[in-house]
Amino acid sequence: MKIYTRKGDQGETHLVTGERVPKHALRVNLYGEVDELNSCTGVAVAALPDENDFQSLSSQLQAQQCLLFELGSELAGFQAPATDQSTSASAVSVIYEQDITELEDWIDAMTASLPAMKSFILPGGIQAAAQLHVCRTVCRRVERTMTAVAAGPDGSGVVQPIAMKYINRLSDYFFVAARYANYLAQQTDIPWKSRARAKRREANESI
Repeated sequence: MKIYTRKGDQGETHLVTGERVPKHALRVNLYGEVDELNSCTGVAVAALPDENDFQSLSSQLQAQQCLLFELGSELAGFQAPATDQSTSASAVSVIYEQDITELEDWIDAMTASLPAMKSFILPGGIQAAAQLHVCRTVCRRVERTMTAVAAGPDGSGVVQPIAMKYINRLSDYFFVAARYANYLAQQTDIPWKSRARAKRREANESI
């Protein structure tokens, strides 16, 4: 099987439904961003230290990669078959409520081990943690594009509400996972230091 088809040489692509659309279409951009998020997550997995403490986190992230692959297909027009876990017969999605509950359980478990945040933190720390912050920001971009597609004239049925909920929770997961990766590596969070606040403090002290 050849990797190239030449069918997109004129700047168009086809959805799973067979419909031809321009490659700059917002819907194409959306599932392209989901693919980007999947790739970013793969980099995070590859950057995790090869130690037992990180194996659970690695497994969680790879599970999300599989879901993101399915979600991208859904956004491109794939219709998921109805299952007992589907939200409803009229809004079948590859994402289940259990997927969101699982993310929340992981978030809660990691948060229980982490020190309380006393300030905003900067993306950074070990390489895997920094990459997980990249995942978080790309995930937020996916969410913004999702809302744009859903609000558009052709958005009905393209973005399932449960998929929007999943992406929102996934961005929270990436944030906590970044902190947790640093915690496992015994790397403290990097606090944000406000230059404006420091200048105000200096001004007040000089009075």
